[in-house]
Order: sequence, then C-alpha cells, then structure tokens
Amino acid sequence: MLTIRRANERGHANHGWLDSFHTFSFANYYDPAHMGFGSLRVINDDRIAAARGFGTHGHRDMEIITYVLDGAIAHKDSMGSGSTIKPGNVQRMSAGRGVMHSEFNPQPDTETHMLQIWIEPDVTGIAPEYEEREFSDAQKRGRLQALVSPDGADGSMKIHQDARLYGGLFDGDESAALTLAPGRRAWIHVARGGLTVNGVELSGGDAVAITDETRVELSGGKNAEVLVFDLA
Repeated sequence: MLTIRRANERGHANHGWLDSFHTFSFANYYDPAHMGFGSLRVINDDRIAAARGFGTHGHRDMEIITYVLDGAIAHKDSMGSGSTIKPGNVQRMSAGRGVMHSEFNPQPDTETHMLQIWIEPDVTGIAPEYEEREFSDAQKRGRLQALVSPDGADGSMKIHQDARLYGGLFDGDESAALTLAPGRRAWIHVARGGLTVNGVELSGGDAVAITDETRVELSGGKNAEVLVFDLA
C-alpha cells in the first residue's frame, strides 16, 4: 500500500530567519494523523537565512541526522565537536543522555537549505556521539547509497535503531530498487526534483509511505535527490 504525503500538506512555520516545513508533528504544528512513521519521528525541511541559526539548545535520547542540500551549517556541541557541514556531508548525532549544540548558517549572504531528521533510538541514556561523513555525488548517482544503518554497512554511519537511510540522485533513465524484507516498511522523501516511486509521480517535498509491499522502485528522475528510509 502506498500513502502519499504531498509537500503542500505539511506543517509550515515561517519565523523570518527560518522557513520550515514539517512532515510530521513538530513544535507548534500538531496533527494526530502525522506523528511519525515507525521510528522516524521528524523530517524538517529548513531554509535558514544568511548569518542566522539555532542558538545553543539541548536534546536527549534521539538519533539526529543533518542533510545539507544547499549552503552550509556550522555545528558546535558540548562534546567538543565542531564542523561546517556542506552538501555531500551528512552529520549523525546520538543525543543519548543529553547534549547541547548550536547550528548556524555561516554564510554572510546565502541561504542554507537542509533537512533535519530525527529517529527514535532503541536504547536510552547512552553517552552522546557525533559523526560526520562525506558521500559524493558519484556514490549516489543512479543508485541508493547507504547513509546510516544499525551495522555500518556499505560505508554508512551507525545509529542506535533498526533503521536504514539511503540517499540517491536520479535523472533520465537512471533507476534503482530496494527490496523490503517481510514486515519492513519504507518512507521515501523527495528532497528536490521529480521522481516516480512505484508508479507514483512525486515532486520536491513530496513523500510516500510504503507498507505491505516487497519492493521500492525508483525511476523517471528529473534532477531528483531522494532519501529512502527502510524501517521496522
């Protein structure tokens, strides 16, 4: 079964310096029909104004993944980690028993466009962790590159949950497929461009939930960048 979540159906909050679309209930946006999907709890599609950002704030017991589409985001945290994340770099932070961090667009005149993803962990109270890895366009071109997983497969970063996140770039005749094990489900989020997923045409910001199916098929890309979640 396929359930489509169109971009214009998402929650929306514009704070001036931050223009954010919420796939699932978040902050002041509440929709009991969209509280998450399995362990996937948040996909926020954020545009951050130049020289602005999130001040120091705290998280705990959450797997947080940052995926930059355009621009850059400067990260600092209470673990002593500090880095500027750009397109192609993916950041994974396990908040564990508690971490403080800030995220800031360091560019003086350019907006940053990024996705912030939260996945609920299968363990709580652990020491917080930070990791960052680069995944080139070549690794994602016409295929699904593993970005995070519970076992670090295919060069991915390890998270504390039975969830796998793949990233891919598709255009023209490029296609890929993902087999879903029995009992698994998938969430596909088109970050930008256009893509056909199991026969359904999606555009930037659109998503589809796939349940009771054995296969995810991606084709018909139009400069598409896509994230695919394989979830228990």
